[in-house]
Amino acid sequence: MTDTTPPVSSGPIRVLLVDDQVLVRAGLRALVEAEPGMAVVGEAGDGDAAVEAARRERPDVVLMDIRMPGTDGLAATQRISADPALADVHVVVLTTFEEDDYVFEAIRGGAAGFLVKDTEPAELLRAIRTVVAGESLLSPRATRSLVEAYATHAKPSSLAPELGVLTDRERQVMQLVAIGLTNAEIAERLFVSPMTTKTHVSRAMIKLGARDRAQLVVFAYETGLVTPGWQP
Repeated sequence: MTDTTPPVSSGPIRVLLVDDQVLVRAGLRALVEAEPGMAVVGEAGDGDAAVEAARRERPDVVLMDIRMPGTDGLAATQRISADPALADVHVVVLTTFEEDDYVFEAIRGGAAGFLVKDTEPAELLRAIRTVVAGESLLSPRATRSLVEAYATHAKPSSLAPELGVLTDRERQVMQLVAIGLTNAEIAERLFVSPMTTKTHVSRAMIKLGARDRAQLVVFAYETGLVTPGWQP
């Protein structure tokens, strides 16, 4: 399978599979292990086991089901994301469209993004490579649509940042990220280079404690920097 994403490490991408259905895990394992440059380092059938496996194996990516008996995927995602020792672990939520409210909470809790369970195999493998490369897994517009749908109904987040730590340019870039523009589109609009845009995005993430671009979108709506339907 051809992939143009540059490698981010010399070793294989390490993947942890979390789903309460053994057959689902078996299918994911067969898919991942058949892909060059990837390896499954563990499996878990519930949230508690997922957290333990993440701490033990330090995977690059966790494919996390949301609805599981006992500790669910939402709680497990929050625990993994809150652990400084697991800062380099990227959680990708596997879900159905009917669970979008859970997905929103998972992104707020630190998930890098989500995929629906009927995603094509090639798209799932591409998504794994994308999050490891540090890029946004979700289409920015898909993220925006999800956040807009649930931002006004969500509970206030204890993670909501004070935007005063950002420069005017960083706030401007964050607004454009939140309405679904890519780095290239932001660069074109602001008459700067894509690398400069990427730097502004990275600095905003660091200052606000956001793990990834998806959380920047959530923060933008929750702090009122952007409101549903806003356009510059």
